[in-house]
Amino acid sequence: MNRTDLVAAIAGGENSRIEFKRDDVTPAVLAERMAGLLNLEGGHILLGVEDDGTVSGLARSPGSAEEWVMQVARDNLQPAAIPLWQELEWVPEMRIGVLTLPQNAPDKPYKVRKGSHWITKVRVGTITRDATREEEQRLYQQSGGLRYGLKPVTGSGLGDLDRRRLLDYFARIRGDDGVPSPDSDEWGQLLCNLELAIEASGHTSATIDGMLLFGSNTGRFIPQSGIRAVCYPGQEPGYGAHSDEDIKGPLVPLGASDGSIVETGVVERAVDFVRRNSGVSSRLEGARRVDRRDFPEVAVREVVVNALAHRDYSIEGADPMLSIFSDRLEIQSPGRLPNTITVAGMRSGARYARNQTLVNIMRDYGYVDARGMGIRSKVIPSMVAHNGTDPEFIEDEYRFTVRLWK
Repeated sequence: MNRTDLVAAIAGGENSRIEFKRDDVTPAVLAERMAGLLNLEGGHILLGVEDDGTVSGLARSPGSAEEWVMQVARDNLQPAAIPLWQELEWVPEMRIGVLTLPQNAPDKPYKVRKGSHWITKVRVGTITRDATREEEQRLYQQSGGLRYGLKPVTGSGLGDLDRRRLLDYFARIRGDDGVPSPDSDEWGQLLCNLELAIEASGHTSATIDGMLLFGSNTGRFIPQSGIRAVCYPGQEPGYGAHSDEDIKGPLVPLGASDGSIVETGVVERAVDFVRRNSGVSSRLEGARRVDRRDFPEVAVREVVVNALAHRDYSIEGADPMLSIFSDRLEIQSPGRLPNTITVAGMRSGARYARNQTLVNIMRDYGYVDARGMGIRSKVIPSMVAHNGTDPEFIEDEYRFTVRLWK
């Protein structure tokens, strides 16, 4: 941060990434603010600035302020952090300390001591508070410390996984011979080995990934599964939607031995919704009529698969939202991009998988690009070839949005 940035930050006031603090802030409070920013997306703490933006300056001597801040970060955070420290002159004989916490800190969640316990802190707007259990789980997942999809589904058993789909997967998709009987102990062990089930305290439950892929009643156990699909007549959401479907069920289809589909899964049902609710135009190429849909199916399929395969399923109460408008198609997924992936990185072909088991099996079905570069190799080029438009990828604090233009 330079002085111009500092002036702008103070003039703009506190926000989700800027915190003002007097120089005499206690170590406990400073550590809480550090943890909250580290667990969000980084930011700056300005030492020597009052809550109302008045500059009071650093009272500590040059060098001693940095030493004190680093000691707070080392002794009061778990894991310890090493922030960037700067001292910038505000006016002659008055300095402001700038404490910078990095974006995409690798060791989330960061915690502070509260009595004999370590508590995870999160920042919401200008407020730093204790994290909920779900928020803490997401932070572990972002750092790779927890695979949410491997958690057992409470109250479930092997009977809640669709045997027909599982047998179809083993026989038709994997080509496995000698699959054990679903009534045998070996069947449960096979599903555990594939991370579709998990055994604990003598009981075998479906995992979250297993239920999402093959569940007989997925919506009952995981309400945030599936995708909500709506077609609006205009360019904005509103009443009078042409079509509105809550698409629930297993992600993958049930097939026949000849390769035909007996029952579609959520992916195919969502793609079919777009097919039924988007227009078709025709043009002549020589003596042949060529039909052109509003959106290329290869792009639609890829963004639907991404929304279902890579979303953050630890966020309850929200499904991916597929919306068709008169000028575009949008898919919004709850939560941010996984781990350290950025929009720029995704456009360049960066690989990522939040739900590794789920992604692996969807790859077996041919839904996921084997190279993991479907955005770069399918969505972007197919839209450019289709109508010359560039897809939009938008990330904010709460959701990730893909926008395809007609």
